[in-house]
Amino acid sequence: MSLTPDLIHLTITAVFSFLVGMELKTYRDQYHTKEENLYFGTARTYTFIGILGYIFYKMDTVHLSLYIIVLVMLSLLFLSLYIKKIQKGKSSILPYVVMLAVYAFGPITELFPLWMPSLLLVLIIFLLNAKQPLQRFSNDINMHEFETLGKMLLLSVVILPLLPNTHIIPYLPISPFKIWLAVVVISGISYGGYLIQKYFFPSKGYFLTGIFGGTYSSTATTVVLARKAKSAGNSSVIDAAIIAATSMMYVRLIVVAIVFNFAVAKSLMMPFLSLALVGMVAAFVFMKQGDQKTENTDFVDKNPLELGTAFLFAGLFVLMMAVTHFVIGHYGDNGLHILSFFVGFTDIDPFILSLLTGKYTVVQHELVAAIMIAAGSNNLLKAVYALWFGGWKGGGRSALWVALLGIITIIWAFWGDIGFIFNI
Repeated sequence: MSLTPDLIHLTITAVFSFLVGMELKTYRDQYHTKEENLYFGTARTYTFIGILGYIFYKMDTVHLSLYIIVLVMLSLLFLSLYIKKIQKGKSSILPYVVMLAVYAFGPITELFPLWMPSLLLVLIIFLLNAKQPLQRFSNDINMHEFETLGKMLLLSVVILPLLPNTHIIPYLPISPFKIWLAVVVISGISYGGYLIQKYFFPSKGYFLTGIFGGTYSSTATTVVLARKAKSAGNSSVIDAAIIAATSMMYVRLIVVAIVFNFAVAKSLMMPFLSLALVGMVAAFVFMKQGDQKTENTDFVDKNPLELGTAFLFAGLFVLMMAVTHFVIGHYGDNGLHILSFFVGFTDIDPFILSLLTGKYTVVQHELVAAIMIAAGSNNLLKAVYALWFGGWKGGGRSALWVALLGIITIIWAFWGDIGFIFNI
């Protein structure tokens, strides 16, 4: 005899409600003393609440009158308990919120597949067990950054769909929609690396600082680490971190290229991954020579998702696209190569995005070469920064390796017809 769907749903509701009740009891025993004897039921109580929610929902699935009446009665019962809790200086409504979730198990099992009530159960258990980590996270978080994130999401979700996706800007082969989409994507990648570095690995040593810092700004990371190297002297760990930051720049540029121009990304894959691998091997060699101890890097950098930064990036993006269009139209491939080299001594992201998203009269392998030249000259800039801020003793070795990677990148860009060699 096969089980009816109603019996299966009722059983799931009862079992999940009981598990939530047991988890809430464990939470209460862990975080509340025995003297705090004011609580909203036991595991059996929550099991009955789940069963009642299912039964009264099934009795009137159209108007939900009985379901709502019982919910109001349970809420009034908790209100009387909550008044007593306030009189004793307590104000938590967590048991009531959990009760609402349990009461909703019945309708959820009827209206959704099994994964939905299962997910709700997992989320309840996770949140009950994550009290201390969440408190530490909320205490350490910089709320100004989440305010900035909210503004960025507002501009992305509200403004982005409203922008026209047609070429309305004179002399620019790109629409306003794609311009702002590029800003959103590059800011999202940068902000992801920034949050990981700052909040998940804030004091995990120089090497991780170099890796995660390189995902959003290898130049800024190099400057910060070079300043540390000047006071630390001959530090192999800091050398490794600076080289790792440059290696991550290659990976980051591949990700950006995949998002905006997959054909160019395929051509960049072999050279950039090879150079990133060489850099990481050199970084690990320096790590082996270091003292391996974890130090707080006090890494502080400007939030890459500030609105002013985003608008500046958009302006530079448009400017770089216009300049690139002009240079290619008047000076051809050689002009593009020269422009790429000098742009590398500035912020290369707007220039590279302009190459990935624009429509130019040059063939694809010339765009690939231009991106590589810009990345190579940017490495030369970081080598100068490592020497300038770290001194020869503190940043000499890392500057040498970063400069070597930059020179190899530029040579590789001119070596043969790379568009045909690596475009597979």
